[in-house]
Amino acid sequence: MKTSQESMKDIGISLIQKRGVEINDIVEIVYDLQKSYISGLTKATCADAVDRVLGKREVQYAILTGVELDRLAEENKLSEPILSLIKKDNPLYGIDEILALSICNVYGSIGLTNFGYVDKIKPGIIGILDKKGKEEQQCHTFLDDLIGAIAAAAASSVAHNAVL
Repeated sequence: MKTSQESMKDIGISLIQKRGVEINDIVEIVYDLQKSYISGLTKATCADAVDRVLGKREVQYAILTGVELDRLAEENKLSEPILSLIKKDNPLYGIDEILALSICNVYGSIGLTNFGYVDKIKPGIIGILDKKGKEEQQCHTFLDDLIGAIAAAAASSVAHNAVL
């Protein structure tokens, strides 16, 4: 396995793509979060922000960890009671949100509030992942929160860099 920063970023992107998430799905959420606040906002600006977030080591490690836990739960390779907690996305488990918050913390309080918002309304691909995790044999307990956190962090980056 390559260990360079760029290859870790590529590995993270590949992992989320294999789970059904395209970078443009995240860009759309970022754009929707910020378009009311930033005049002239472009999706290219949002894509740059998503790319910067995905370039952070903390984000890469969170993706590696969360996707692996989801995969292991799908394959019933975790022991009980953790297996059931993750497979059912138990609302009191909360570790999935804690892992996601490690991403948001990079961008301060706005990252945290953005994450709370997207975690509640589940826009775009986040809602799709959440629904698939409840209705199918897929487990996206960690992935939906990770994608929400990446979008929240990227939206925060856009806001921090905006000339208001």
